[in-house]
Amino acid sequence: MANVRAALLQTTWTGSKESMIDEHERQMREAAKQGAQIICFQELFYGPYFCQVQDTKFYEYTEAIPDGPTTKRFQALAKELSMVVVLPMYEQEQPGVLYNTAALIDADGTYLGKYRKTHIPQTAGFLEKFYFRPGNLGFPVWDTAVGRVGIYICYDRHFPEGWRALGLNGAQMVFNPSATSRGLSAYLWKLEQPAAAVANEYYIGAINRVGIEELGDNDFYGTSYFVDPEGKFVGDTGDPHNPELIIRDLDLDLIAEVRNRWAFYRDRNPSQYGDLVQR
Repeated sequence: MANVRAALLQTTWTGSKESMIDEHERQMREAAKQGAQIICFQELFYGPYFCQVQDTKFYEYTEAIPDGPTTKRFQALAKELSMVVVLPMYEQEQPGVLYNTAALIDADGTYLGKYRKTHIPQTAGFLEKFYFRPGNLGFPVWDTAVGRVGIYICYDRHFPEGWRALGLNGAQMVFNPSATSRGLSAYLWKLEQPAAAVANEYYIGAINRVGIEELGDNDFYGTSYFVDPEGKFVGDTGDPHNPELIIRDLDLDLIAEVRNRWAFYRDRNPSQYGDLVQR
């Protein structure tokens, strides 16, 4: 049985980038003590969710990936703890070229690559087009010490095309770090990812921050969870109001079992889908 112990960290804004990074390191060490082999942090993990306002001062949160200090710090920590890390950050490729990005670091500290958020919202409380260019790296999947991992960030989850691309690229686990609020789409939170897990027959780790931050009224509702290829929650969902480190065992053998039972990849008919991307 190919079991992977996986962790998600949902937390509140602590008031500074430095304290957020310190808290995430502390929680990563705690996850390692509990046997976790891979961990994913929430969207833009070391900052507030500043997209509730439009202010260029928040460009100061950007870093180069992988050459910035946060990536380097967590590469060293991943190697020390033998843990794979999904690290969502605010990336500066060059001045004025900024992305909502997540880096992937293997259990030996190797930087494997990055995913840039593809779909960028612009609505009340989520003014992201002010801060981010749309992603341009496609939907990569990486071989890690614990299996094949893909990433899809927050608003991306509303678009089935990326989920499918990740499955076709061989993902066994897809992580969706998010910052999503109670009033706008809470009813979709426990609907979309389980449906995507079933349709694409892999595990999904859905992570959301918690609390109301000083920049706006968004009530981030946590409730982070893992869902399996049958669309079933793996254990309970996270607390809707408080920080929580969520650790679950994922049976990767279930993927092959489900794919043999529901042969969705066999029965796809791509010859009929050609005009979809033209609409």
